[in-house]
Amino acid sequence: MPSTPVSDPIAAILAARPLMILDGALATELERRGANLNDPLWSAKVLVEQPELIRQVHYDYFAAGADVATTASYQATFEAFARRGIGADEAADLMRASVQLACQARDAFWADQANRAGRPRPLVAASVGPYGAMLADGSEYKGRATA
Repeated sequence: MPSTPVSDPIAAILAARPLMILDGALATELERRGANLNDPLWSAKVLVEQPELIRQVHYDYFAAGADVATTASYQATFEAFARRGIGADEAADLMRASVQLACQARDAFWADQANRAGRPRPLVAASVGPYGAMLADGSEYKGRATA
């Protein structure tokens, strides 16, 4: 069976321009806008409490020139949500929501024809933290993980 060529959106952007602009620090911007991230879930806490704020930050990064939005899911794991009393189904919904919020922001931005001038359609990248991030003890920075 012949294989169907897979579109590579990163290659397409880089073929048209010499670089891609990534969004900024999501957690830093959420805090600047008043979100309290002093929590083991970090920016994933905002998925639970203020999802619209995440969507707005993504939109604003696109408006500032970002070609890629990174989802609010670095700390979003089944284990981390379970420690907050969030079951597996709701945790999965929250992880999906992190992608949906970024896609909604991208689509709202792209719907305005004026935003398209000279730009590629922005992308959404999932932020997947290492196992150590789920521990919320800095293990991803220290190189050791103990559960």
